[in-house]
Amino acid sequence: MSSLTDRYLAATLRAVPAARREEIATELRGSIEDMIDGRRAEGRDPATAEREVLTELGNPAQLAARYADRRLQLIGPTYYLAWERLMKLLLSFVPATVGIVVGVLEATDGENPGGAIGEGIATGLQTAIHIAFWVTLVFAVLERTNTSLNLPAWTVDQLPEDHVNRQITLVDAAAAIGWLVLVIAYLPLQHFRSFVPTDDGGNLPLLDPALWSFWLPFLMAVLAVNVGLEVAKYRAGRWTWPLVAANIVVDLAFAVPVVWLMWTDRLLNPDFVNRWEWLGREENLNTIATIVIAGTVLVVLWDIADSAIKAYRNRH
Repeated sequence: MSSLTDRYLAATLRAVPAARREEIATELRGSIEDMIDGRRAEGRDPATAEREVLTELGNPAQLAARYADRRLQLIGPTYYLAWERLMKLLLSFVPATVGIVVGVLEATDGENPGGAIGEGIATGLQTAIHIAFWVTLVFAVLERTNTSLNLPAWTVDQLPEDHVNRQITLVDAAAAIGWLVLVIAYLPLQHFRSFVPTDDGGNLPLLDPALWSFWLPFLMAVLAVNVGLEVAKYRAGRWTWPLVAANIVVDLAFAVPVVWLMWTDRLLNPDFVNRWEWLGREENLNTIATIVIAGTVLVVLWDIADSAIKAYRNRH
C-alpha cells in the first residue's frame, strides 16, 4: 500500500491539467515534506506529522481546483463537491438501469417489441434529465437558505487507494458491464421475442432452442463471471498478471464453445436459417460461419494481447 502522501498526491494530480502534473507533483511533495519535517522537529512522530499536514492541506479536490485555477461552483461553493459526488454516483447507473428494465418490459409485454430499444433509450435520457434537475434544485435551495447538512469534515482516511493514471476508468468499466448485461438479457429474450415471425405469426428464435439444454445457460454463466471480472479490474485500476490469466480463461470459455457450435452448424436455429432463402444456401451459410468464427478469434486474440501488454508495461 502506498503512503498517505503518495495517495494524497495521486488524488490531487488526477484533477489538474496533464501538462502541469509533474511540476505540481514536485512542488506539492516538497511542501508536504517540509511541513512534516517542521512538525517532527516539534516532537511529533512521522505518522502523526504526516496525517496532520495532509489534514491541514484539506480535500485534494479543492487543492487541485486551486492549482488549476478552476472554480468549484455551479450552485455555490459550500456544497459543490457533495453535489458533484452525488450526481456522478446517480448518473453512473440509475438511467442505464431504468432504461434496460423499461426496454426489456416493452419487448416482452408491449404491443410494439420493435420499438423496445428506442423506448429504453428515451426513458434512460429522461431519467438522467430528471436526476440532474432535481438534485441540482435541492442543493441550490440548501445553498440559498444556508441550511446545514452537518457533513463530516474531510480526513486523510477518505483518500482513494488507486493511482493517478488508471488504465481502467469508470467509463470503461460501466460500458463493458452494460454491454455484457445486454448480451445476457438478449440470450433468453431472443427465444421469446426475436422479432422474426414464423408463417403462423409465432416467434422464430435466432439461436437453436436445443442449446438451452446446456450451452446457452453455460454461456450466460460465463458472461456473468465476466461482469465480476470487470468489477475486479476496475477495483484494481490496472491490469495485473492474475487478472490477465482470469481474462484468458473467461475469453476462451466463451469463444471456444461459440466457435465450435458455429463450425458444426449447431449455433443458429435451423428453422431461422431456412426462413431466409439466401441464408439457406450452403455457400452463404459457410460464409457467415467463417465471418463469425474469424471475428470471434480476432476479438479474443486482441483482448488477450492488449491485457498482456498493459500488464507487462505496469511491471517495466
